[in-house]
This record gives sequence, structure tokens and C-alpha cells, in this order.
Amino acid sequence: MLRLSLILLSISAGIVGVAREGGNGDSNLTVQLEQPAALRVSSAARDTSVAMAPAGSRDLGPLPFYYDIYTFRGPPGKTTVVAAYAVQVRHLDHEEARDGVRYRFDVTLVLADTSTGIVERRDDSVFVSVSRELPGHHVLSTYIEMQATPSRHMFQRVIMSDATTPGVGQLYGSYFPIPDYSGDALMLSDVALGQPDPTIGWQRRGHTLALLPTTQFPGSSFDVYYEIYNLPYGTPYSTEIAIEKAGGERESSAFRPVTIRFEGESDAHSDAVVSELRRVETALPSGRYRITVTVANQITRESASRSRFFAVNRDRRSTTLMPAWPHVESPPAVRP
Repeated sequence: MLRLSLILLSISAGIVGVAREGGNGDSNLTVQLEQPAALRVSSAARDTSVAMAPAGSRDLGPLPFYYDIYTFRGPPGKTTVVAAYAVQVRHLDHEEARDGVRYRFDVTLVLADTSTGIVERRDDSVFVSVSRELPGHHVLSTYIEMQATPSRHMFQRVIMSDATTPGVGQLYGSYFPIPDYSGDALMLSDVALGQPDPTIGWQRRGHTLALLPTTQFPGSSFDVYYEIYNLPYGTPYSTEIAIEKAGGERESSAFRPVTIRFEGESDAHSDAVVSELRRVETALPSGRYRITVTVANQITRESASRSRFFAVNRDRRSTTLMPAWPHVESPPAVRP
């Protein structure tokens, strides 16, 4: 019987009921409720980064992993929800493969609207085949995308399980209001971060982003992706990207706040969406930061702003990103 640990910020009887039904496709799933101290979520910036225990600690359950969730405008009546996952190889088992070794893990995103009782979910699988066993600190990452109905009463849970060793898995959950990006006011999507120069990654409006949970950045350059909504074609606008130490952290002599400003004209067409992928070239010392994107319509002076917290770990972990596939038992013919 698969046992997963559910870490919640707040729990009600209704939420517990939603969390227990149909868990990860196993009717015998046992959900074990624990104290929420290990999960850190900011309602202002919806920072869903998980504060992980040190290597070797099992406080967070049998398969600790990192995750982040991003939202963007979707089809009419929907919001696109993207979850990024990452796990250190030390927490996964591997199996012998024809040309070396293979790591397999499954990822699930569940969105439950507590006001309507509607539950939406997606279950995908990741296969990573390599010629030899990877070092324990190596990070494997992936992402999944689904469309959801906007709701202020949404509860999310993300699940990862080791497909090589049944019974090993982890689940995190929290309240997660999903915004409605319809309407005609100037708006910004979530701010998504990724590794630079990707050869594979999440595809969105002609851009490729190597999504990575925001606790996993090495401190060198990284990509920033966001979308601007309701900025008519040809409208002049300005953008400011600011990076500062997160509240409560001391300023380091090695760090000075970063501010990048630029101007442009909207290239939005019928959907009134401007998508921007920017490269931030900076060397940040280890610590926790906040990145804020502010866009202003230079004609109407209307502005919109979004922020996200992220953490820098300068331990030079190597990372392999692989796309997730609809839940399958056999790997597709794709190698990293």
C-alpha cells in the first residue's frame, strides 16, 4: 500500500476528504497528516517553494522533492496551470537498462475546487536513461501542464512517486487560488524562472523555458518568462525587473539590488497577449530573493506588477530536465 505524507498549511474536514479520494490511482492510499513547518507559502506572491530538509533527513517523508506552480491565461474560461518538479538522484532508485541505467518517477498535479467539489488531475511519467549511475546531488526535473477553471477556493496537491520502487512517494498540498486572467484590465501572468540556453523544456507561445523550481538556482544567469495581458498592438510600454533580498534577510556586501529597465511596443494581436522571455545576467550569492516585474502602459499610465520568491544555492548541482509523458509503464524513445 502506497503511503504518502501530506503537508498542509491549513486543514479542514472538507479538504481532508478531497485529499483522500482517488489518491494517485491507488484505492488503498493512506494519507498521513503532518505539521506544516516544512512548507513555506506566501499568499502575496504565492511562493510555493518547499523548504527541504538537509540531505539524509527523512523528516519530509520517503521521497522529498521541490516544486513550483505557475499560472497563465488559458483558453476561454480556463487558466493554464504549470507545475515544475525537481528531485535529487540520491532519493531515487534506479534499474538496469540495455545501455546503462534508468531512473523512473511519476508526477501528479491535483486541483480541487472546495466550493464546487470538482477535482481535476493529471498523472505523468518521467524516464531518464543514462550510460552510468548519476551522482547523488544531480537534480532531475520535469514539468506538467493542465487547464483549470479559475477559483478562489482551489486546493492543490503535487505528488511524486518512485516508479522503480513501488510504495515510495511524497505529497505536498496547500490552498492555491487560481486567478482569472479574463477581462480587459492590464494584467501580468505569474513570473516563471528557468535555466539559460535550453535545448528542451516547456513550450509556450514560441518560447522554450527550462523550468526549474525556484529553490534550485545556482546564482548565475537565468531566464525570466512572463505574459502581459490586454496591451493593444502598437502600444508603447515600459518594463522593470527588480531583484532584491527577501524580507528578513540581511543585505550581503557581495550583493546589490538589481534593476533592469527597458521599453518597447506591444506586438499583441487579436488575443492582446505579449509574451516576454528575458535573460538576467547576474551572479547572486546564496540566499533568498524576490524578483518583481512591473509593466506600465505609457499612454494610459496603467501599470501591473507580479513578484516571486526564489532561492540561490551555489553548490553547482548539475541538472537534467526531461519532459513528462502521459502515465505509462514503458519509456518513450527519448534520451537526455
